[in-house]
Parts: sequence; C-alpha cells; structure tokens
Amino acid sequence: MIGQRTHKIVQTAPTMVFLAVFMIAPLVLMAYVSVLERGAFGGVAWGKLTGVAYEKLLMEHDLLGNLVFNGDYISIFARSFELAAITSALTLAVGLPTALYMTTLAPRRATMMLFLVTLPFWTNLLVRNFAWILILRNGGQLDRFLQGTGLTRGPLDILYTPVATGIGLTYSFLPFMILPVYVALQRIDPRLIEAAFDLGADRLRVLTRVVIPLAAPGIAAGVVLVFVPCLGAYVSPELLGGGKSLMIGNLIEAQFGASRNWPFGAALALVLVGVLLLSLALLSRLQRRTRRTP
Repeated sequence: MIGQRTHKIVQTAPTMVFLAVFMIAPLVLMAYVSVLERGAFGGVAWGKLTGVAYEKLLMEHDLLGNLVFNGDYISIFARSFELAAITSALTLAVGLPTALYMTTLAPRRATMMLFLVTLPFWTNLLVRNFAWILILRNGGQLDRFLQGTGLTRGPLDILYTPVATGIGLTYSFLPFMILPVYVALQRIDPRLIEAAFDLGADRLRVLTRVVIPLAAPGIAAGVVLVFVPCLGAYVSPELLGGGKSLMIGNLIEAQFGASRNWPFGAALALVLVGVLLLSLALLSRLQRRTRRTP
C-alpha cells in the first residue's frame, strides 16, 4: 500500500511542481503586488501594504477629497462579459453546424476539413487581425463588394467599433468551438440516432433530443475554451476596436504599461481570475445538476 502511494506521488510530482512554479506562484505574487502601494515613479513600493488598488475598483476621490462610487471599471467588466458571451454564442451558432457537417463526410474529407479549420493557427494572431483591418476598413474588400452589389450606398464605418471587435474575436476563437464539438459528435453511437428515426422522430427532434444532449460536454468545453480567453482578449479589441470598446485585457495592459500602476493592474487581473473561477464553478455545478435530472 505504501509502495503504491509512493509510486503515485512520484508520478504526479512533476505535474505538481510545474503547476506550483508556473501557476500558483505567479498568482501568489500577483496577489501580493495587488496589496502594495504604488511607487512614486510607477511600479510598486515593496513592503508598503495597502488596499488602495481594490478600493479604486469601486470608489474614487472627488474634488473635495471625498470617496464616491465609480462604476467605470464595473462597466468595463460588464462590457467584456457581454462581448465574450456574444462571441461564444456566435462561435456556437457557426461551429455546431460546421461540426455536424464534418461528421457526415468521409474520413478523408473530414481530415481535410480539420486541416482547414486549424489552418488559421499557422498564422500569427496579430497578422490575422491586421488582415481584418484591410477587409473591414472603408474602401476595403467588404465595403467595395457591398457597394458594388448595391447592398449599401455609403461607407460601412464598421472598423474601430464593437462590431469589428466581435467579428475579430469570433474569427479568432471559432476553431476552439468547432474542435471539441466535433470530437463529441464523433463519439455518439450511430445506433442511437438510427433508433430515434425508427421510433418516428424527425430530423429536428433527433437533433434536439438526441444529438445535442449527447454532445453537451463538447459544447460546454467549446464555450469555456472560447469564453475564458475572449474575456481577457487584448489584440482584437486594441486593433479592431481602436480603443473605443475597451475591454478588461486592454485595461490591465494599460496599468502595467503607460499608467505604470502595477498594484491596480494586479488587482484587476486577480479579480478577473476570481470571476472566471467562480463562473467555471457555477457551470460545473449546473452540469452536475443537469446530469442528475432524469
């Protein structure tokens, strides 16, 4: 018995050391920096503990020096969650039919489709977003096509708006939705679908009563893989949003960059991590309840 425990400890030790060094230690350091005082010339004043960074999330000093409520940062968090949720919904709306179509293909064609889905990963994310700038700008390919077909009469004026940011995020994270959903659909036993058709179910009922419930773990994984990185996205909001749709990732970067307010940046990042962990915990609990429900 002792030998088996020792063997398990030896097997898991590299993973635990990796998690401790590259995940837990940075989080602890970030938590420590968030309660430090800002340095006179930026950065942090080591050893001077304070809670000003967390106070700044909700409060600010008015002209008389009184603390008043400030909801600007809450609105940025809300905007980030809204855009991440919309992006997750759009990627699901596109990714689920795509994954369903891929399951109907022959193995060779399905492999080709997988190659095409993962092809954008071969190009740097920065280059892909610059490509979208060329497409979405006034006088770009999309603008000229719409005006040439008579669908629009004037310039689109879509670049540097939340719409452009949403397009860039949807494009960037779409493969993260397609791949887990496709894997989940591939694992469904075809005999279950055949049995549903034999019992008189039409295609819509088979899709909603059999396919989607069985693919729910893959859909949930895809939503998490899209929602979590989208919430802290920086490149697409910065380039396609033009700073007009500020998200939490851009705000954190500004605190560690131009503002040099490291404690506030660490506090923002820590709150973001906490909110994400809470969201994942609630999602996991909801999934457990759904599985228990007959």
